[in-house]
Amino acid sequence: MAAAAAVVGVGGTASAAVAAPSQSTAKAKVSWVACTDPSLIKAKADCGFVTVPLDYAKPNGKKIQIAISRTHHTDTKNYQGIMLGNPGGPGGSGYLYSEKLPRWMAGTGQAAAAAKYDFVGFDPRGVGSSKPALTCDAHYAKPPRPDYTPTSAKIEKYWLAKSKKYAQDCQKKFGWLLPHMRTTDVARDMESIRTALGAKKTNYYGFSYGTYLGATYATMFPKRVGRMVLDGNVNPKTVWYGSQIEQDKAFERNIKLWFAWIAKYDSVYHLGKSGKAVEALYYKTRAAALKKPIGGLVGGDELDDIVLSAGYYTSAYEDPAAALSAWIVKKDPKPLLDSVDPGDDDNGFAVYNAVQGADAAWPRSWAKWKSDAKKLVKQGNRFNTWSNVWYNAPVLYWPFKGGPALKIQGKKGLGGILLVQSTLDAATPVAGGYEMHKRFPSSRLLLEIDGKTHANTLNGNKCLDDKVGKYLSTGWLPKAGKGVNDSCKADPALNDPNPTQQLRSAGVHAGKDLPAGRL
Repeated sequence: MAAAAAVVGVGGTASAAVAAPSQSTAKAKVSWVACTDPSLIKAKADCGFVTVPLDYAKPNGKKIQIAISRTHHTDTKNYQGIMLGNPGGPGGSGYLYSEKLPRWMAGTGQAAAAAKYDFVGFDPRGVGSSKPALTCDAHYAKPPRPDYTPTSAKIEKYWLAKSKKYAQDCQKKFGWLLPHMRTTDVARDMESIRTALGAKKTNYYGFSYGTYLGATYATMFPKRVGRMVLDGNVNPKTVWYGSQIEQDKAFERNIKLWFAWIAKYDSVYHLGKSGKAVEALYYKTRAAALKKPIGGLVGGDELDDIVLSAGYYTSAYEDPAAALSAWIVKKDPKPLLDSVDPGDDDNGFAVYNAVQGADAAWPRSWAKWKSDAKKLVKQGNRFNTWSNVWYNAPVLYWPFKGGPALKIQGKKGLGGILLVQSTLDAATPVAGGYEMHKRFPSSRLLLEIDGKTHANTLNGNKCLDDKVGKYLSTGWLPKAGKGVNDSCKADPALNDPNPTQQLRSAGVHAGKDLPAGRL
């Protein structure tokens, strides 16, 4: 499957959810260790761990460790401090961002801006190299799996039982950690990193769920925020159940745009000369794969997971189209088999559910989930709806009721932050950019008009990247105002790739670096 307080029992809540940010993190220190990742060694990075409280309301209680890495500024005359980053998820690893962010900035012409910062990568609590790393069932997503669409009572019961057991496994293995996986906890960890590094302020670059993390930090520690770029904004009004529903509608639109793109290049892929023809062929192929998985591994669910990337990123248009064509036209399963997730790494999925389950209250009625999903499908949102249901379904059975969600809002002392939003982003629909702008009066909203790629800065759109670089280099922001403050048109070569030509190389993150989660 391709996004506080003491442990409480079923039916309880995670208390002290929004405890005062004034709790001390002054004692945080870094235990430096030798870097082992080749890219960090090459970048001459520092690596280490920041020890933080499991529960910030109990600073002398149980501790956990946050893995960090740091590269150093080279512009000594214009040093701007530390720059933290997060790729999204929740559950994405940002540990290598100390090396990746400056490299991506340099690759898109913003090396001068990058030179002013010490870039700090970190794995949020429970993620990757941080200790402990959360996992509940290492083989939960092993392919092939029964159909996401519950076309029978048997399939519905299978997925409900599987989701319930997953939640129970999480509680059994990490019940002590789960109530402390809120985004507010991660924001406090960021503040601990700041104090451990002796920085006056935290500069920050967040993609996708990373925008919600950045907004949480800005809400809790407004006077500690330096320059902040939030790209692909989560809608704070819909955290988190409503976010899935809005995604389902947006992914349906974007996957249809991809089907139409394949039809445009029928001379390359031979899958149909209209979007409707390609779509019909796709679902015919999916139905056949449910009965007999392609290469023994790629069933209908796995096929959906493989092509889902095209709904996220235009840079991912070509590979799944070519893989589909290879199978349908030539009966060559290898490209699809090379693309299928083996389902043997549970960390990202576990953290995704843990954070969303703790952050906010979810409906605990399966009848409501089922009714909402059926309504969405009836409205024509077929592609991602049931996939999204089961990706989040463990939260139905989470061992405590999450929330209350933090009220995201700008406060006195917060400087101007830059919000970037593509108007056809499916994972974080454009409404999130508008709502985040409303919540933070000192923010500026920069739209990418007709952009179909999720969180698209540092990806080769010169207009976007130059504005981000100017902001990070000088503090420049578009003129203030309640509406859209600035805009860039989507780059045609990136937004509508031509498979008959060599796409020019961008710097960049593209979609390949972001986690397989839903945000």
